Amino acid sequence: MRILITNDDGINAPGLKVLTDIANEVAGADGEVWTVAPAFEQSGVGHCISYTHPTMIAQLEERRFAAEGSPADCVIAGLYDVLKDTPPDLILSGVNRGNNAAENTLYSGTVGACIEGALQGVRSIALSQFYGPDNAKLDDPFEAAADHGVATVRALMNDALWDDANYKLFYNVNFPPVPASQVKGMAATTQGFRLNTRFRAEAQTSPTGRKFLWVRGGPQHEPTAPGTDAAANLDGYISVTPMRADLTDYDMAATLEDVLK
Repeated sequence: MRILITNDDGINAPGLKVLTDIANEVAGADGEVWTVAPAFEQSGVGHCISYTHPTMIAQLEERRFAAEGSPADCVIAGLYDVLKDTPPDLILSGVNRGNNAAENTLYSGTVGACIEGALQGVRSIALSQFYGPDNAKLDDPFEAAADHGVATVRALMNDALWDDANYKLFYNVNFPPVPASQVKGMAATTQGFRLNTRFRAEAQTSPTGRKFLWVRGGPQHEPTAPGTDAAANLDGYISVTPMRADLTDYDMAATLEDVLK
């Protein structure tokens, strides 16, 4: 198996090392793991692509490349440059430092890489590690992802549904904010919504008198509805959410047609 890995925390992020270990074990002794990751942190860029300017790419080691672009740029670079003659069987993105559950999914560059992978027709899985008081101060905060990542990816590759729809399925995985020994298992979930969490802007004045705005997130441990990703994570489960890039509200489509008539 040939696996392309990327992330949004950057080529030197500790979560990428965790993902490399996961990918190497999944690929097996005869497999290949190729890395194309952002040269600098790209958190929060979503499915952004560098459409109006070129992306510089540099080889750092064998099968390891850094690109000055977004995670989606890295997927495109991997498919059309680095691995153009030998396409990957699987794209893994992460392991993100922090959760990409609930509304975070929409901002996530980690998930954005998998959106691009799915649009390109490659099986893609996003992996993120929820942080909280029970794991943030561990020697390895990624412990849950490191211990359970291989089994999760293998379960999805071997047993989950993959299709040939125009907007292909991809999977968003979030590991709970607990030590590895306290992980209760995997749960199929939908995307949740934190009612009291919003991104916001806070103003600060620089020493030179200029005004700057900092984007700040809200509380991450707000409960979401039962059966959703963040709720499962806070209950100690690995959430696995099937997703597509199609944003159409099909339930509303028929109603809208009647309204427009």
